[in-house]
Order: sequence, then structure tokens, then C-alpha cells
Amino acid sequence: MSPEPTGTSRQRGGLPEKRKAIAAAARAVFAREGYTRASVDAIAAEAGVSKRTIYNHYRDKEQLFLLTIQESAVSVAAAHLDLIRHGLCDLKDLEEDLVAFGRAWVVPQPDFEDHFALVRVIIAEAARLPEAVLQGWLEAGPRPVTAGLTKSIGELVDRGLLVTDDLDETVRHFVLLVNTEVLEQSFHHAIPLPAADLDRLVRSGVRTFLRLYRP
Repeated sequence: MSPEPTGTSRQRGGLPEKRKAIAAAARAVFAREGYTRASVDAIAAEAGVSKRTIYNHYRDKEQLFLLTIQESAVSVAAAHLDLIRHGLCDLKDLEEDLVAFGRAWVVPQPDFEDHFALVRVIIAEAARLPEAVLQGWLEAGPRPVTAGLTKSIGELVDRGLLVTDDLDETVRHFVLLVNTEVLEQSFHHAIPLPAADLDRLVRSGVRTFLRLYRP
């Protein structure tokens, strides 16, 4: 059975505080146990509610995971979009400002540790996750962030600071050069990298990006 559409949940009753407790417990248990191993019983115990209470809010474990990752992704996407808007506007020194933005972008915020643990679950268990869960996560988080990054980099192109005939490809190259190697070396933020290594990777990525796209 597929989850209900994005942003919906079955709420036949119960206090909002209980739903918040369930959501927090779900993030913790899914992050710790993964999707396949996590049980609704464990989430209920973590939240201090009955299993029946969970089913008053969510149809099944699939929907619970979907809505948990969506809610988490929306919060992280909002933070990243704010960073993009502020970090890529009014640039004075293109290389140094891009390095500063890249450094801020690749360092995970402490408030979102559970979210990145959930992302690692998605990566590890993608072949076993329902398609609706994968698409729900992409629509809630990665795709809006990519759209925001595309808009801001497009504005740099319009200002003549960058040159490209394929904006989408340019954005993909920026992500690959500035962010992807950090993700790989840190195992998607499971093992924090030293600040010096982060700076080296980001600066190298920005310089390579500018060799490709600077006028």
C-alpha cells in the first residue's frame, strides 16, 4: 500500500503534543535502526505512547517514515535556501565569496544531525525503500534546494560573473566539485572532516569550477 500524498497523515484523534513526540521518536529510531529494522513498537516506546496512538496518526510504518523524512527535509531545505540567498548575492570577490559559501554549505548544522542520519538510511536502503518514499524525500528537500541554487547561479551568469550555455550542467558541476567530495570523504557527514580538509576540498572545487565557467 502506498503512502498518502505528500504532507498528509491520518489523524483520527490525539493531541498535537503526542504527534510531535511520535515524529521526534521516529527520527531517532529510524536514524539509529534504519528503515527495515525499525519497528513501530520501538518508536512507540521511544515516544512514550501506545502503538495504537501511532496508528491514530499514521497508517503504517511506510507512511510514518515518508512523513518523517519529508518534514525533516523541508526544514533542512529552508535553511539551505536561506544560505543560498544570502551567500550568493552581492558578491565582491567571486572566488573568495564562493569559497565562503561552499564552506558554510558543506558543514552540517548540529540541529540537523538526525536528518543526515536519515539521509544515510535512504542511501543505504534505497533498493528496499518504496518508490513513494524516495520521491517524497527528493520533492521535499533536494529538488527545491537545486532549484534555488540554479536560480542564484543563473543570476551570477546574468551579471556576467560566470559564462555557460547550459545552466543545469553548470549547477551540477558546482555541486559535484564543491559538495560531493566532502560528502564522500565524510561518509555523508557520519565522520566529520577536520576544518583544514574541508577548506582544502571546497577551495579546490571552487577553483576548478571557476576555471570552467569564469569569463
